[in-house]
Amino acid sequence: MDDVSKPSIERLPAVLTRIGMGRSWLFAAVAAGDFPKPLKLGRRAVGWRSNDIDAWINARSGNSK
Repeated sequence: MDDVSKPSIERLPAVLTRIGMGRSWLFAAVAAGDFPKPLKLGRRAVGWRSNDIDAWINARSGNSK
């Protein structure tokens, strides 16, 4: 299996860079159901599946895979 196709977990700074939005916007969008929910990684740590972020970006740009 190719490493490119394996989903990874992205932490908050990487997600913010990818989507071009701020932290407040991100968590408001999660609460509104407009952005994928994060995975709980620890007591104070969350992350997002890279394939969930890819799907969200593709849906907003009109690209479907």
